[in-house]
Amino acid sequence: MTFSPDAEIRSDNVSASGRGGGSRLPGGGRGGRGLRIVGGSGCLLLVVVVVYALLGGNPLDLLGGGTGTSQGPVAEGGPLEHCLDGADANERDDCLVQATIESGDSLWAQLAPASGMQFVEPQGRVFDGSVQTGCGAATADVGPFYCPADATIYVDVSFFDALSGRYGADGGQLAKMYVVAHEYGHHIQHLSGEMQAADRSRTGPQSEAVRLELQADCYAGVWAHHASSTVDDEGRAMLAPLTEQDISSALSAASAVGDDHIQGDVAGGQVRPESWTHGSSEQRRSWFITGYEQGTVQACDTFTPERV
Repeated sequence: MTFSPDAEIRSDNVSASGRGGGSRLPGGGRGGRGLRIVGGSGCLLLVVVVVYALLGGNPLDLLGGGTGTSQGPVAEGGPLEHCLDGADANERDDCLVQATIESGDSLWAQLAPASGMQFVEPQGRVFDGSVQTGCGAATADVGPFYCPADATIYVDVSFFDALSGRYGADGGQLAKMYVVAHEYGHHIQHLSGEMQAADRSRTGPQSEAVRLELQADCYAGVWAHHASSTVDDEGRAMLAPLTEQDISSALSAASAVGDDHIQGDVAGGQVRPESWTHGSSEQRRSWFITGYEQGTVQACDTFTPERV
């Protein structure tokens, strides 16, 4: 899937933060695979992990929260001045992040109010290595995440290399867009109150923690369903129609970040369903397809079914 070359993608809501220190490992990781987060209260948390379920990760999950609404300090960022049109988004991953968020704005400004939500656009922040957020300070190890405290989607674009090189996605453009659309889905959950209502204290394939992530996958599918009809400020189509190859690319990303795949194929350990927080590869694929095929917010009710 590609952006229309002449589509306007400039944004007042997406910015880039300063660079973080430290050397990178091949595939976008950092030495030790550690996660350093400073919480809003000023406490320092150091968690050493073998593999963290990267997609949809929220730093507050590791701090025991994730539903906070208070605004924390956020580092100043600057606009992505080189990201002007769809051609830039097709060439540069930081511009792709910005363009995908802009496309999401176009869609959800219509769908959210129709579903009873008061729509507010999220902020987007592209960072390198580490970033200060309303949820605390985070490194790239946490992967792309949404912080409800400042309503911002955070992406270190080196994750896209890891997504294909380390986790096995195909590296296509829609695989990358799926990552951003999933995080946008968390913003929609924040607006609807589903994020605040979910009990994330339990884990497992049928837990509310997993259901929350699967709903964000479904919302990403809803975006994909409507993506080619999203428009820029001048009314120009932002994206070309999807192909079968595009959908396969998105599904490869959904499979790559399944808990079973990460625990077994990536980490080389035992698959332990009772510990899952994001869902299996099959669950994630299935709910993305549901959103894509039906294209409605109502299709993404992952909390009512007995099993997901």
